[in-house]
Amino acid sequence: MKEKKFQLGLLPKLIIGVIAGIIIGTFAPEVLMRGIITVIDIFGNYLNFIVPLIILAFVVTGISDLGSGSGKILGFSVFMSYGSTVLWGVVAYIVSKLLFPKMLNLSGTSAISEMGDLLPFFEIEMPPLANITSILILAFVLGIGISVLKAEKIKGIFNEFHEIINMILEKSIIPFLPWYIAGIFAHLTFSGNIGEILKSYGTVFIAVIVFQIVANILEYIIAKAYNKEAPTLAQFIKNQIPSWVTAIGTQSSSATIPITLQTAEANGTSKDIRDFFIPLSATIHFPGSSIAITMFATAVMLMDNMTPSIGSIAIFILLMGVTMVAAPGVPGGAIMAALGLLSVHLGFNDTQSTLMIALYLAQDSFGTACSVAGNCAIVTIIDKKAKKMEANNAKN
Repeated sequence: MKEKKFQLGLLPKLIIGVIAGIIIGTFAPEVLMRGIITVIDIFGNYLNFIVPLIILAFVVTGISDLGSGSGKILGFSVFMSYGSTVLWGVVAYIVSKLLFPKMLNLSGTSAISEMGDLLPFFEIEMPPLANITSILILAFVLGIGISVLKAEKIKGIFNEFHEIINMILEKSIIPFLPWYIAGIFAHLTFSGNIGEILKSYGTVFIAVIVFQIVANILEYIIAKAYNKEAPTLAQFIKNQIPSWVTAIGTQSSSATIPITLQTAEANGTSKDIRDFFIPLSATIHFPGSSIAITMFATAVMLMDNMTPSIGSIAIFILLMGVTMVAAPGVPGGAIMAALGLLSVHLGFNDTQSTLMIALYLAQDSFGTACSVAGNCAIVTIIDKKAKKMEANNAKN
């Protein structure tokens, strides 16, 4: 038997990248820093070019896949999943706005935006094929059209396009992210802003994890209130541990589906409902990602004295729930799909977006676990709704 080669996970690589970046930024001469800035600038332009394609691939295939299901239950399931994702984004924003000004040092200096005057040696422009709004509208039109008309040939093309984008993410973006983040942190260190950033975002990171756990508990309480036949909160939590731990280890909602099905069975959910909803929810229900992205984005805006309108925040959260459809198929897919929205609706620059990637990927395991646990709560509500519909149909 061949021994399995040891492979370092993405999170350890990111941590090494941050540490390496700080060391390089502390000791590197200006000429080396300009070389590093040149490389990260090129990669940043490449990433900006790919982001609209990510949204197109994820949203079209995600919406078109919703064409399979059972009428009203499918509609109710999608409504509950999307509503939950958006609701937790709104709540996360409100909590962040209330807590972070008391937790963070908002001294009026722009720690992230002020990166010094160093310029790259040269630039390579890579303009996106279309802006984010146009891509989103196109994705909606195509996804809904494929679903309604059952256009299997076009659906097959976009499924293959989805696979191509996944390959690009897995081969040319995800592997380079630790190096990209190392370059950004080297630049931050060289400009003298790293100390306050590490201190502040360490606090935000802990706040995000705690809030995700609180959100799961509240979801269970709501599910129990709606479905009196569901297990107690203590039993819910006990049953959830295997899928929660699996999600922590795999960082994938899809990979956790078999264990989540067992958890839903232990919670007393009907077989046909759990077999239908659990795989579906793995691609459309993201409370953990919504909480993390919203809270991290709010912290970045507060730290950099950014004041987007309430309308911009609302649109960002509403669209984020859509762009993340099917995004968990790849590591960090949710934040990759949200990058365009951060730029267009919240005004994030490349450095701020990169910091968002680093923060999100660091908590990705916990965000996935939060979403998976939320799936088990939502499916309890779906199950009760289905039984009520069956009872009403029987009467009629």
